[in-house]
Amino acid sequence: MRQWRLTAVAGAAALLVGCGTVQIAPKPVFPKPLVEQLPATVGLVLSAEQRDLKHEETRGGVAWAVLLGAGQQAFARTVMGATFREVREFPDSAAAARDPAVQAVFVPQIEQYSFATADETGGEYVAVTIRYRIEVFSPDGGVHDTLTLTGYGTSRMGGMEMGASDAMDRATRGAMRDAAAKFLAQFGRLPMAARLAAGERLSGDAAGRQAAAESLAIEALPVRGSRRPAPPPVTRATP
Repeated sequence: MRQWRLTAVAGAAALLVGCGTVQIAPKPVFPKPLVEQLPATVGLVLSAEQRDLKHEETRGGVAWAVLLGAGQQAFARTVMGATFREVREFPDSAAAARDPAVQAVFVPQIEQYSFATADETGGEYVAVTIRYRIEVFSPDGGVHDTLTLTGYGTSRMGGMEMGASDAMDRATRGAMRDAAAKFLAQFGRLPMAARLAAGERLSGDAAGRQAAAESLAIEALPVRGSRRPAPPPVTRATP
């Protein structure tokens, strides 16, 4: 069975090489978040670069093009919309600064996208890691804090019924959902969350940066190696 799986994966890889660039555009579907919104109004900035973000890389002779822009927009709007009572989207931080109701401005970015192909994991699964950086600005444009978190996703290769591109798509969507869950579960513990809920506008001065430095970090799932550890051997008692 394992030999069949490896043969099928190798065959799929050969097909991919023959087709030139493999392009996927993961569109994550996020479950309805079960969190209580903070009574705050914040700004959200998605730069043109992030809206059109694309990761391109050649691995094992296969050229990959992963269109991340749509997924990044869905991630940002989902986590911000679930966290805060009102989210106002702006083209840039300067536009957000002109809105007197905005208490803080969030600028999420995908800082790093990396993956391991089935060939690199022994023919069993595809793994994707996405590192996010979320800059938090005060309404006047000063830097208040920087949050970082990592999402991790995997997808098992299912033989010919699930090709490498399908597995990469599923693993990428899984990484986005993982990162969203981390943010939603942990943001409420940060001191800035309490300040925003109290109706305060975040500051970007020295005092604000000191408060940010003392805030809790959003924990990231440890990045696993590209190869899955071998399972323990199966033993049977001697009759």
